Amino acid sequence: MKIQSVALFASGSGSNAVNLIRYFEGNEEIRIALLVCNKADAPVVEKVKALGIEVLISGNQSFEEGLELTAELQEQGIDWIILAGFLRKLPVALIRAYEDHIINIHPALLPKFGGKGMYGMHVHKAVIEAKETESGITIHLVNEEFDKGRTLEQYRVSLDETDSPETVAQKVQELEHRYFPYIAERTINQR
Repeated sequence: MKIQSVALFASGSGSNAVNLIRYFEGNEEIRIALLVCNKADAPVVEKVKALGIEVLISGNQSFEEGLELTAELQEQGIDWIILAGFLRKLPVALIRAYEDHIINIHPALLPKFGGKGMYGMHVHKAVIEAKETESGITIHLVNEEFDKGRTLEQYRVSLDETDSPETVAQKVQELEHRYFPYIAERTINQR
């Protein structure tokens, strides 16, 4: 069986990217081969380099069309893309080239609190403002619309009136770290 080669895409601190890299260390069927980041100074870059993963910085201007990036990923033999806190909408060319092979995690229970501008603390603030009694994560495949791809799994956490956006973020991140690698592995192995 061919080893499935994965590119992680991340823009921020990198906690999910690092968690995924550690989870797949020693895996004989799935290999994290590359990190794609749109910010050269993002904290994730140094963390991932320290773990021995190659980093590709894709500037915002060259990212828009996506043809160069798609060609680079295909040249490197990338089979799957996992979005681990990537704060850019993927170019259509890339989505089409990797149809049903791009996995994303969203820090809320979609379809609520999804779409353009709904990322990170923006999501958690909206959850609190809506007086939700639960939040969670949605792991889904990516299509051409923000947060509208087929849901793979959702995991929930209870909230109460004492929760703040920061405590919701902590609860949600615990779910991300616990379930995201497992669902990514399961999805890749099922193809």
